[in-house]
Amino acid sequence: VPAAGKGKSGDKLVILNGYIKSFIRETWLKRYSFSPSEDMITLMWSFVVSIYSIGGLLGSLSAGYLSVRFGRKKAMLFANIPALLSATLMGLSRLCGSFEMIIAGRLFSGVCGGLALNIHLMYAGECAPRKLRGLIAITASTATAVGKFVGFALGTLFVPVGPQLLQEEAVSLAALATEQQVATLCNLRAPGNSTLLSPSTSH
Repeated sequence: VPAAGKGKSGDKLVILNGYIKSFIRETWLKRYSFSPSEDMITLMWSFVVSIYSIGGLLGSLSAGYLSVRFGRKKAMLFANIPALLSATLMGLSRLCGSFEMIIAGRLFSGVCGGLALNIHLMYAGECAPRKLRGLIAITASTATAVGKFVGFALGTLFVPVGPQLLQEEAVSLAALATEQQVATLCNLRAPGNSTLLSPSTSH
């Protein structure tokens, strides 16, 4: 189940591709009544791409504290909050005519990825039977790879049709994966190990 969150993160790593440059150009032209230079477009596009890593750093630095303070399960549920914020911002960016919303959405997406990657490994490793821990541990990297493949496939298939369709598909996938993870985690029980469900009480 947590692997669904990593598939969502992998999808967001690649789903935003070259069409962003044309969106930045169109938005800039409508807002300021002149077309931006290629250097400015490249700079904004670089922000869109690289801000994910900054968010991932923030999420990774917070993962340890949150998993100890609130428990693994609650921390994983918390990781879906920036995911929903990210989907909302990026989904409404074209409607609002703001490429800055995509940058902010990518930041929140990176926070979600940084949290989920670290907490997923702890949660899955502690939940899994000893004989299956190695297999369960690789689900994060496998799901991320699958998410990247889905992102590349969507970019290849839907960009020729139109960026609006691509944006709707990306937001739909992110929201679907988030809802699935939240619904399953809320009904999940981990017998015999309260550390997974509640804050750590060890000293």
